[in-house]
Amino acid sequence: MSPPNQRTVAKEFTLSGPGVHSGENAHLTVRPSGPGTGIRFRRTDVEGAPDIPADLDHVDGTELGTSLSCEGVRVATVEHLMAALSSARIDNATVELDGPEVPIRDGSFREYADALADAGAEEQDAAAFVIQVKAPVSVAGAHGQSYLASPGSGLTVKATIDFDHRAIGKQVGSFIVDPESFRTELAPARTFGFRADEDALHARGLALGASLENTVVLDENGVMNEGLRFDDEFLRHKVGDLLGDLALLGARTDAHITVERPSHAGNIGFARAIAAHIRHTNREAIVDINKIMEFLPHRYPMLLVDRITEYEPGKRIVGIKNVTINEPFFQGHYPGHPIMPGVLIIEAMAQVGGLLLMDEVGETNDKVVYFMSLDKVKWRKPVTPGDTIVFELEMLQFRRQVCKMKGRGYVEGALVAEAELMATIVDR
Repeated sequence: MSPPNQRTVAKEFTLSGPGVHSGENAHLTVRPSGPGTGIRFRRTDVEGAPDIPADLDHVDGTELGTSLSCEGVRVATVEHLMAALSSARIDNATVELDGPEVPIRDGSFREYADALADAGAEEQDAAAFVIQVKAPVSVAGAHGQSYLASPGSGLTVKATIDFDHRAIGKQVGSFIVDPESFRTELAPARTFGFRADEDALHARGLALGASLENTVVLDENGVMNEGLRFDDEFLRHKVGDLLGDLALLGARTDAHITVERPSHAGNIGFARAIAAHIRHTNREAIVDINKIMEFLPHRYPMLLVDRITEYEPGKRIVGIKNVTINEPFFQGHYPGHPIMPGVLIIEAMAQVGGLLLMDEVGETNDKVVYFMSLDKVKWRKPVTPGDTIVFELEMLQFRRQVCKMKGRGYVEGALVAEAELMATIVDR
């Protein structure tokens, strides 16, 4: 069965209001974007602000909400919008925001879900990336927190929460997640907090925009609002938050998820475990070393790609480099404490990127890819013998035989290197 097509919003929409933590008003506009771009936030109130990709690599905070940042520019409390986008099957969109935090609106996901339904969706000529969990993925935390993803068709969530407050207590529920059930069963559920925590949160600059209009508030007597939208509204909101955090995987997910006592920090840790699982299990070669040598001019000891596991022509590629103690550079690079040279990590990334242009180069051996520039190069963690680097590259632009691409390298799910690369195709 072929994967579904990617989708973007059919028309833009704008919502505004204060952020629940900052209390600052902001206008948020969701606009269509091209296939393969993913969800990107753009702070229009910051001059020269970079786009902030909505992915796990850009998470920089999980305290009472999930925040993203890029090059020092931050956007807070993204989970409600991300849950609505993900559940509406929107793969690509640009989110413009003229403030530091996504508006909280009524504290639920409903107004974002309704706005997306009104805007409609447009199918795009590219296959959607669907994560299919192939074996159980589990994460355990403190105080009885646990997560489990099992193979499944579509996405279902069974969740348990347990709060020492008589209005909440222990709540358990199971939910099928699709666009319609999300809008009716989960989206109306509002965020919640405790009156006893208000002063301490304000002193830390949190919950400055919270009110009974956007938060279910509990005191020692019970719910201070006029009532609940569901008997288990607290549980449903926690499930919605989980969906928003899992949306930072940058893909649709097929799995059966069971979770106890979820939190934003736990959700992000769980998402990273799923990402590591996918990189670890999805290693079957679709382009092997013999085919690689037909396209790349490199040979031992400078051929640094072992196989290609995913390939969308002109859009995206995933390649594997197995690092062994037999690599010739280890003889002279930190003998006794071998570390793969950072420049060779980027060289391996570039070779995978060169293979992204396989269809442009062809098999006639009369063309070759030359790299012209590197930008935003960062090494995050050392790579040592026994590691397997998974390189993911996406095409950002291709024009007149010149392409710009973004690459990331991972070892066991942890980001070890990233860069933006520019290359050109020339006659050999």
